[in-house]
Amino acid sequence: MHPDWLIPKWPAPERVRAVCTTRAGGRSQPPYDSLNLGDHVGDDPLAVGTNRALLAQALAAHPVFLKQVHGRGVVALDAHTPQGTEADACLTRERGVACTIMVADCLPLLFTDNRGSFVAAAHAGWRGLAGEGGVGVIETLHAALQVDARELMVWLGPCIGPQAFEVGPEVKAAFEVWSPRATSCFHPATAPGKWLADLPALARRRLAALGIGQVYGNDSSPSWCTVTNPSRFFSHRRDRVSGRLAACIWLG
Repeated sequence: MHPDWLIPKWPAPERVRAVCTTRAGGRSQPPYDSLNLGDHVGDDPLAVGTNRALLAQALAAHPVFLKQVHGRGVVALDAHTPQGTEADACLTRERGVACTIMVADCLPLLFTDNRGSFVAAAHAGWRGLAGEGGVGVIETLHAALQVDARELMVWLGPCIGPQAFEVGPEVKAAFEVWSPRATSCFHPATAPGKWLADLPALARRRLAALGIGQVYGNDSSPSWCTVTNPSRFFSHRRDRVSGRLAACIWLG
């Protein structure tokens, strides 16, 4: 693993492996420098292919890249799942298959249980997190896992932080419909009518509502913010033309 990549600090079983890449360790040229793993952002396809091969070599596993659409679709992965399968969450019980989520401001979530019987990952921008009728990507994945919430543990990766995520009133309303207490995750922005949203805090509330209490990683502090750490993280909101990070989890 590249020394700059993030290794989750959580009590997952030894057979569960996980990592979140940073900008470091790849072959892409600016503005995608250097480990861009997204093949849909305008980067040289050869560079992206090389970067993905470098990732697979570092993992000693087979990463499956999804076509993420800010929805709540879930797919079960195996060694034959096509690259680019459309979904925003995935799970597997097969060894050597890496659930892989790409981000450049959205929140990646990695899941396993106390026995390491499976691994799963989800992509949560505000739309996927809010969902419809209180059912978003986290709730959909939880239903697909069919595992007691008390057995689950979740790691939250880097994303746009609460000091940078300016949203309109429709975003605030989408979460308040689900729970009036979500109001505490929004604070007035400088611009009139705008709000600063705390995406990791919103995710933690959704997890807690399901009874998932073992949550690690992103605590909304500045070091996790993709926007305000340009030397380490890609950010679409900051740069518009940007590469993609990957959060991966697999069974060794």
